[in-house]
Amino acid sequence: MSQNRWLATGNFYTTYREEQRTFSTHLDRTIFTLFLVLLFAWPMFFDLGNKYMFVVDNILIAIVAVMGLNLVTGFAGLISIGHAAFVGIGAYTVASVCRTMGTSHELVTHFWPLLIVLSGLMGAIFGGLVGLPAFRLKHLYLAIATLSFQMIFQWVINFMTFFNQGQTISIGRVYWITGKVGRGDHYEFWYYAILVIVILLGFGIRNLLKTKYGRALVAVRDNDRAADAMGMHPGLTKVYAFALAGFFAGVAGALHAYVFRGVGFESFTLHESVSYLAMAIVGGLGTLNGSFWGPVAIRMLDLQVEHLSEAAASYLPQGTNLATASKPLTFGLVIVLFLMFEPRGIANWWRITKSYTKLWPFRY
Repeated sequence: MSQNRWLATGNFYTTYREEQRTFSTHLDRTIFTLFLVLLFAWPMFFDLGNKYMFVVDNILIAIVAVMGLNLVTGFAGLISIGHAAFVGIGAYTVASVCRTMGTSHELVTHFWPLLIVLSGLMGAIFGGLVGLPAFRLKHLYLAIATLSFQMIFQWVINFMTFFNQGQTISIGRVYWITGKVGRGDHYEFWYYAILVIVILLGFGIRNLLKTKYGRALVAVRDNDRAADAMGMHPGLTKVYAFALAGFFAGVAGALHAYVFRGVGFESFTLHESVSYLAMAIVGGLGTLNGSFWGPVAIRMLDLQVEHLSEAAASYLPQGTNLATASKPLTFGLVIVLFLMFEPRGIANWWRITKSYTKLWPFRY
């Protein structure tokens, strides 16, 4: 690269250490820093209200979950249809602590970061257990195994009295340096908390992919026999891919429990698993930024369809529920269109845009 990293315009590296940099140039680092400042600063100048801040929080939680799903499906090439169950493991870990120790226990209210990490570890344990069939199963058969875990999870939650048979379990309010987080600051507080977690996990994935463990995921996805010949263990690699995905899902589930201030069965059904898979597909499988684009696109699509249904309700006969019919229609249509015309997802659009800005005004 150029000696002056402010003037560098290409990706010409002379050492492996240069190639491992997170930011190729100072300009890349500056743009990213300004973007982070914008993410942290905009709530101070724009008051969205609790309704829309709640939507933003949901998007960030979905980003955490989809990052984990992208690790196992995008980078490792393993289909997981039970990802919502792993998210539910994390959420019901927090709910279990509240059921046994009470909603006002210090572990729930004061040491909530520790509880979030514990929820992630619990998700990782179950993820590793579900990944054990990967030693023997592949493709559709492994997908059926993850679907079986989703069904088992739903049955356990619905029939165990400890989990209130799927009914809502309340979660206590958390405390921060300034004291108890009140109702008016609840969603804004969790916006900042989840945003920090998203940034940390994003950098974690970025650095993981530079290591031999991250490269092993891609190698097993491309050709597990060739990876085995090069000294990698395909079975163990697939198991720890499921464990990593379970950790991310467990963290997302704990955040879901705190943001909603309750845990209910409806948020972790098979439909939610398919939604997470759709977010990964629309965003772009096997790409880190696709984990961000997908949840934003799908959540905003749901919101716009809901607004459109409300606007069209005045022109339709009374009792017609347009939202119930239009949401599945648009959801399925978007997935089919992306699979047909842009299988690499929105991340490919972002790649093309970046390439254009680097080459402009030249045509090569």
